[in-house]
Amino acid sequence: MNIFIGIDDTDNLETRGTGHHARMLGHSLVEAGLFEMRTVTRHQLLVDRRIPYTSHNSSACLAGFCKGHINDVIDHAREFLKRESAFDSDAGLCVAPETAIGEAIMAFGNRAKVEILTMDDAFQLARNASVYLEGFLNTRVGVIGSLAAVGLRARGNDGRLLWAKNLRETTGDFIISELIKIIDIDRVITTDRHIPDPSSVVRITEWCRPVMLEGKVTLLVENTEKTLSYAYQSASKDYIKSISE
Repeated sequence: MNIFIGIDDTDNLETRGTGHHARMLGHSLVEAGLFEMRTVTRHQLLVDRRIPYTSHNSSACLAGFCKGHINDVIDHAREFLKRESAFDSDAGLCVAPETAIGEAIMAFGNRAKVEILTMDDAFQLARNASVYLEGFLNTRVGVIGSLAAVGLRARGNDGRLLWAKNLRETTGDFIISELIKIIDIDRVITTDRHIPDPSSVVRITEWCRPVMLEGKVTLLVENTEKTLSYAYQSASKDYIKSISE
């Protein structure tokens, strides 16, 4: 069963951020034999002075395959967040089968990027869909972002990858058809949305972040000068941030 695990508001200004906690939670679930992790994505939500957030108001979603009972995943994730979240944080956790995420939750995710939503909104939607949603520690307001992250990831048109297999360890020059196997992405396209020849060479720079587009894990690349030994390079940090924040 494919599932999504959304988390938000796990940090404070002195601790590692929610993206770090999401990656660590995923690895912890994998080590426990409960989860086969495909991606961890970052999702930017509305930045507004009326919304409490630590730095950027982003949430995170883990996507992958549940190897046991989903309740075991929930229990493990609950204990992880209660143990690892900052003492003064407002952590939220959402765990949902992919089949449970309908239009209402995906719309909630889109709304969280442009509107101020409430915890009541989030809990009501989760109850209607029979989706697990819980907050921990202080105000528990992280339930909004955790549900939004699940909705946005399920829609498949939002977010940049914080983790995929071999993503952070891979730099250098690769034939595109081979690179897709190495870092488990669905496709490579150029920033002007053309499909490069799979036999072309692409240079992967130190800051490489695929994004979710049209439901696919997508590596965006830029054309390079014809005199270089590689035809493309992974899109710049500024470009990826411009389309994912």
